[in-house]
Amino acid sequence: MDARDTELKKELDATLQARRELGEEYESALVDSFLEKVDQRIDGAVERRVRRQYAEQQMVSARDGRSSGATDSWGERFGFGIVSLVLAVPLSAIGAGVAHLPGLIVSWLGIVGINVVQAARINPGLFGRRRGSSENSDWEG
Repeated sequence: MDARDTELKKELDATLQARRELGEEYESALVDSFLEKVDQRIDGAVERRVRRQYAEQQMVSARDGRSSGATDSWGERFGFGIVSLVLAVPLSAIGAGVAHLPGLIVSWLGIVGINVVQAARINPGLFGRRRGSSENSDWEG
């Protein structure tokens, strides 16, 4: 039992003692007061856990060499997609004008290939192993 549990046990004992001394008419107020303390304890624990997980995510992002926010990667993807579409029009015209259908196909394969490489660079787990998976899973010997 850690210090926080003993403190909560002391609070419960004090609440029960106060109930014995004050009588049943104060039982509801005493229970509400104790539950409020328990609620504060839970809120504090959840807040600490969320802060710890957020810090861990920030460390993982920093280790991966990425920016800290998801909006940056979304903006990068959006911008790259817009540039890709803008450049697709003249590249398609040049490819189709020079070599007709095969030229059009080659130009679009290049556009798609560049977008796939960019997507794999931004999200490494997209086309390969999922991030966070271990080298030896439970299913492997």
